[in-house]
Amino acid sequence: MARAHDAADAKKADDPFDSLALSAENVQHNLRIAYYCRTFLSIVAGAIAGVLGLTGVYGFLCYFLVMLCASAGLAAKTRFNTSAFFDSWHRVAFDGFLQGLMSFVLFWTLVYDIVHIF
Repeated sequence: MARAHDAADAKKADDPFDSLALSAENVQHNLRIAYYCRTFLSIVAGAIAGVLGLTGVYGFLCYFLVMLCASAGLAAKTRFNTSAFFDSWHRVAFDGFLQGLMSFVLFWTLVYDIVHIF
C-alpha cells in the first residue's frame, strides 16, 4: 500500500498538521487496491458458499464473515493506522460492500447450481 502522507519523513512526529498532508493519488491507489481485494474475496466467498451448499441467511452470513475478515486484514496491513493510508476508516470498513455483494450472489448461485443441481 502506498503511504498517503506526501512528506511524512520530513516532518516531525509531533506536528499537529501531519494528518492533513494526504496525497490524493496515493489514497485513490489504496482505495482501488481495497476494492479489488473485496471483489476477489466476494467471488471466492460465493464459490465457497456454493460448494458448501449454504442457502438463505447462512449464505449471506458467509459473505458478511468474509467481508469482516477483509476489513480486519486491510486494517492489519496498515498496522491499524488507517489514517496514514486512507482518508477515513469508514472507507476501509465499508467501501465496495454492495458491489461485492452482487458478485457474491452471482458466484454463489452459479457454483451452487453446478455442484448441487447438475
